[in-house]
Amino acid sequence: MDFSPRSGLVELMAEIERLVVVEEKSVVLVLFDGLGTQFLDERAPLLASHQIATLQAPFPSTTTVSMAMVATGLAPSAHGIIGHLLYWPEVGRVVNMLKFVDLTGALVTLDFGSLLPAPNLWERLRAAGCHPVTVQPADFASTPLSQVLYRGCRFVGAESIDQFVERTVEAASIPRSLIFTYLPPVDYAAHVFGIDSMEVADALLWVSAVWEGIARQLPSGVALLGTADHGVMGIAEDRKLLIRDDRYRPLDFWGDPRAVMVRGSMRLARELADLTGAKLVEPDEFRPWLGGQEAHPRLSGRLPDAVLLAPPDAVILPWGFDKRLRGYHGGLEPVEADIPLLAVG
Repeated sequence: MDFSPRSGLVELMAEIERLVVVEEKSVVLVLFDGLGTQFLDERAPLLASHQIATLQAPFPSTTTVSMAMVATGLAPSAHGIIGHLLYWPEVGRVVNMLKFVDLTGALVTLDFGSLLPAPNLWERLRAAGCHPVTVQPADFASTPLSQVLYRGCRFVGAESIDQFVERTVEAASIPRSLIFTYLPPVDYAAHVFGIDSMEVADALLWVSAVWEGIARQLPSGVALLGTADHGVMGIAEDRKLLIRDDRYRPLDFWGDPRAVMVRGSMRLARELADLTGAKLVEPDEFRPWLGGQEAHPRLSGRLPDAVLLAPPDAVILPWGFDKRLRGYHGGLEPVEADIPLLAVG
C-alpha cells in the first residue's frame, strides 16, 4: 500500500474494497477508536512497531464522521454526517449522532437504516459475492448508530479480549471476507480520565492484546490492517470556554467542541469568535474540508453559516455540549487528525 501524506480513510477504504473484490483477498480492519498517533509510544510498543504510515482523519475529526466514511467509502460531504452533534432539518433539532437524542436528552426517531447513502460498502461487497462482518462490543448490536452504520453487514458481538480475537479470526476464515473489528476502550479512557491517565495506559494494553492475538492466529494470506477515527486532545478545566451569555441564544450551535458549527447572525458569531479566540471559518473555506465528492442530497440543510475553530488548547462549549470530559477532538490540529495505519502480513 502506498499512501500520500494527506491520504485518509476514503483512500484506505477504496484500497480495501479493491483487495477484497478485485484481488479476492480477505482483510481484517481493526479500528481503534481514539488511537491518534500520539498514543504510539512506550505505552503501546507493539502497535508502534506495526505502523507503516500516518493517515489523516476527516473533518470534523470525530467518530460518527469517520465511521460513516468506513461504512460507505465516501467523504463527509457525500455520506452526509458532518458532526458529532448534527442539525437535522427533517426534525428541526440538533441530534447527538452517537445516541440519537436531542440536546435535551429526548430520543429522536428517524429511519435509522436509510440515513446513509445506498449502496454502502457492505452492500457493494455482498453484491460482489464477498462477506462483510463486523465484530463489536455485544451491547452495540441494536443501537441506532449500529443500525445506521451496518446495514448489510453481519454483526458479531464480543466482550473479552479472547472473544474479540476468536470471533475476528473465525470470520476471517471465510474467503473474500472483510472483517471490521471495532475497539472503543482508548477513546473512552481518554475522554473520561485524560490522555495521560493510567486508564488510557490500561486501555492501550487491552487493545494491543487484541491486535497481537489476531495477528498470531489469522489464517495465512489474510491481511491485517489497523487504523483509528481520530486522536484526542487533553483540555484543562480553565480552557473550557462555556457559552452561557443569553445574548448568544439566537445562534444555533452544533458540531464538536473543537469545531463548533454556528448558524444565525454573523455579527454575533464574529463577536463570539473574538470573545473565545476562535477562528471564524466561512463556507468557502470549510466546505472543501468535507471532501470534493458529489454532495449528499440533504447536505445543504445540515451545513452551518460558519465554523468556530477553537484555539489550539481550548474547547468551546455552548448550551448542550458536554463539559465534563478531559479529552476532546473534532478540529484540525495534528493531535486530533493524525491517525496511524498499521499492517501485518
